[in-house]
Amino acid sequence: MPKKSKGQKFIFKVNDKKITDYMFELTRTVIFVFAFMSVIFTFVIRDANVVGNSMLDTLHSEDKILMSNFMYKPKCGDIVAINAENRIEKRIVKRVIATEGQTLVVDYSRNAVYVDGIQIDEPYASSITREPSNPLQIPYVIPEGYIFVMGDNRIISLDSRDKSIGLVSVDDVIGKAQFIVFPFDRFTYLY
Repeated sequence: MPKKSKGQKFIFKVNDKKITDYMFELTRTVIFVFAFMSVIFTFVIRDANVVGNSMLDTLHSEDKILMSNFMYKPKCGDIVAINAENRIEKRIVKRVIATEGQTLVVDYSRNAVYVDGIQIDEPYASSITREPSNPLQIPYVIPEGYIFVMGDNRIISLDSRDKSIGLVSVDDVIGKAQFIVFPFDRFTYLY
């Protein structure tokens, strides 16, 4: 490095091409990240707010959940968000109990749900199952393209047992709940 004598000043030459290249790359990277995240949050990951207590104790009212909807096909036991606006003017979050082709029986006297003749183990469900005032006729074979859903808090849940919700088209399923992300103290993975 050259010695600096008294009164001498160093002048740094700014390379305009390097600054222009850097700004171009930075802008391109920001646009790419924004586009990538937009695609992810449009086609792969969605969010939803839980409204009400029909999924207690698994989900609480006002929980915010992240869902995956990429190449998703509903399976028994999955927690799903459903577009029910054509029925009750809102989104609902419920658990898939039976899928297309399965035979469903809800035995209200025994608090038991049977799928294809086998009682399903439901450690997440409340012990009381109420018979809705406007029930579907059961036993019921779930038609192609539909699922039967119930809330975990069966005593208050408005779900597929009631004709106001009824069977849910797989086209109305927004996605499978993967995580509770808010409130932060309830952050968890929903297997």
